[in-house]
Amino acid sequence: MYQVEASKVLLKPRLWAARSARLRVPRNVVMLGLVSLLTDVSSEMVATVLPLYLIFSLGASPLVFGAIDGTYRGAAALVQVASGFASDRWRRPKGVAGLGYGLSAVGKVALVTVGNTLGGIGAIVAVDRIGKGIRTAPRDALISLSSAKDRLATSFGVHRAMDSAGAMLGPLLAFGILFLAPARFDAVFVVSTLFAVLGLAVLILNVQGKPDRAPRDEAAPKLRAALRLVVEPRFAPLLIAAAGLSVASISDAMIYVGLQRSINFDPALFPLLYVMTAIAFMGLAIPVGQLADRIGKVPVLLAGQALLFVTYGVLMMSSVGYLALALCLLALGGYFAATEGVLTALAGALLPETLQASGIGLLITVISLGRLLSSVLFGALWFTVGMQSAVVIFAVALIVAIALAAPLLHRAQRLAPNE
Repeated sequence: MYQVEASKVLLKPRLWAARSARLRVPRNVVMLGLVSLLTDVSSEMVATVLPLYLIFSLGASPLVFGAIDGTYRGAAALVQVASGFASDRWRRPKGVAGLGYGLSAVGKVALVTVGNTLGGIGAIVAVDRIGKGIRTAPRDALISLSSAKDRLATSFGVHRAMDSAGAMLGPLLAFGILFLAPARFDAVFVVSTLFAVLGLAVLILNVQGKPDRAPRDEAAPKLRAALRLVVEPRFAPLLIAAAGLSVASISDAMIYVGLQRSINFDPALFPLLYVMTAIAFMGLAIPVGQLADRIGKVPVLLAGQALLFVTYGVLMMSSVGYLALALCLLALGGYFAATEGVLTALAGALLPETLQASGIGLLITVISLGRLLSSVLFGALWFTVGMQSAVVIFAVALIVAIALAAPLLHRAQRLAPNE
């Protein structure tokens, strides 16, 4: 009952307007942020217990976990471009996003009955991530089209801050459930489903499907125009840079497993690693977005990538203390704050209104495929040469990726209309 009443208060226009007036964030962005907050509570409850369940309960090897983690991150790539184009073609970003949110909710229900088979879990994870792939591009297009172009990074920063608040609450709920009922993963999955349904309800009832900058009179784009974005001079450099940076980035889940192995703390505390990262992300997302709107998105983006070297350095240490752990998680949260929303904001500034979802879908697909390859490669390297050697290889790869991406990103920023 408290959750329902609190949600009603959050939806009152005066309350959100007072809290967002200083940031000049449109109501649609706030409502989409609330949808993401609730959905991320659901998703992160599952994401944070999967490593615990797979590795510590089912005995999966780092190679197997890397494959499933890659599936969790890369399966969405199968549908992101199609959902983005469908959103632009039909001019129904809210409807396409709703389909994705609904599919993810169904995936959460299936987790309750999947049992303890690695194959079944992998399949359900893929379904959940396909739902995420369907919803992400049209949702981000709604954020972009609801915002002024010179305020894109701030709007995405507000959305990502609310999203990361859900990413913080989800692991806490999962931790609390497992603390009160050890090994009751089914209870985690049931509560996760309830939050997924609530997020879908907020989307349906409170998000405007036709924001101010949404195209109305222009002809609907054709598939050829969407695919041409791959070679479009303003957008192609961004795709190439994003691909290289994502391949050289170790996933947060693999980083957390490495930290647990280095410190050897109680696996029941594992979800708290996600919480600490989400707190840093939540606190930094808005000021980092405002900074990117003032000084340019590319410098902030490259600085965020450089923060990964702090995380890699901690993983390469022979003995990791809790101070180093805190520094690692702070740097990881800063990395997410300076890259996720800022990169999408840069894409939104480059893309025409008629192809916002298609272009963002292409970008997310490139990143997802890069992270899929990254997770599988890191898991294989860990299995064959050990964790620390694998981190060294990825650190060298990240240096090369940043050096190659920097001129490409600066070129894209110069071509953006408001940069």
